[in-house]
Amino acid sequence: MESYFERAKLKFENLKNKTDVIVLGIESSCDETSVSVVRNGTELLSNVVSSQIDIHKRFGGVVPEVASRNHVMAIENVFNEAVKEAGIKLSDIDAVAVTYGAGLIGALLVGVNFAKALSFGLDVPLIAVSHIEGHISANYITHKALKPPFICLLVSGGHTALLKVSDYLEHTMLGTTIDDSVGEAFDKVARILGLEYPGGPNVDKFAKLGKSNIEFIKHDILKGTLNFSFSGVKTAVINYVHNLEQKGESVNVPDVAASFQSFVVKELTEKAISACKQTGLKKLVVAGGVSANSYLKERLTELCKENNIELYMPELKLCTDNAAMIASAGYYYIKKGKGLAGLDLTGSATVAL
Repeated sequence: MESYFERAKLKFENLKNKTDVIVLGIESSCDETSVSVVRNGTELLSNVVSSQIDIHKRFGGVVPEVASRNHVMAIENVFNEAVKEAGIKLSDIDAVAVTYGAGLIGALLVGVNFAKALSFGLDVPLIAVSHIEGHISANYITHKALKPPFICLLVSGGHTALLKVSDYLEHTMLGTTIDDSVGEAFDKVARILGLEYPGGPNVDKFAKLGKSNIEFIKHDILKGTLNFSFSGVKTAVINYVHNLEQKGESVNVPDVAASFQSFVVKELTEKAISACKQTGLKKLVVAGGVSANSYLKERLTELCKENNIELYMPELKLCTDNAAMIASAGYYYIKKGKGLAGLDLTGSATVAL
């Protein structure tokens, strides 16, 4: 008698050549519980997200144990809603794709274990998806005609990098952060300014009310490379705020937010354009939660137009963590013959870029 994995392996091989593939995706790496159904990597049938923002707001950030418990409570209902919204039968699902990393290990395990049980119960292949590949794949849903090669600016809470994407799931790193990720810097600056969680959107919001008139540090850090550094500007903002507080002076939060954001966006945009010029690629794809930043989108739109570069950014609902991007990535894993996992799959706090 064939084992589940032997059957899954055979079905996985057959899916490579199937013209119509429906993948159910599961995402639980941080504080969003999400399940989505995507056809052929680009057609979004459903994408249900249960956010824990209001739960973690009072703590000023994500509490891992609280996140895990809330994933457990939410995931079954989110799954049922996603299947209903997609208008499919469970027997229509060809594969289950799940984020196995990077993320909070307890949170990841909720999604991974649910995915293992589901794939076993449906007798379909289980696909282990990198959260990073998911963020890149979100663009294939928004921009159905998009195909590699292209330059990808990855900007998230855990990663900041410039990647040359030569094919689906195949990329080389051109540059990365040598310290903090851009999302981490946004969150820490938001906290020192007394802004609510999530920090990034609130820095963006207050920056619109201020002027970029404070020079925290010079822009010549790592000049001539495609690497990033954000710990210096983050520390400079913290010291600036502390110095004002020690003198009993008030902090102009909008101006600090605008000045910090201006510095960060200048670093990201200039190096992204440089990467396009150095490689000769005329397509720039942005991926990750920070792609929701309005000023980043504004500046990239302007610079790409000036340099005749095509800009691709995910629609707002696909910028932050969601299962649609995981289901999309799962489709490309199948087509490339990658990612097939057994019932021994576990979560991983980190994954290689």
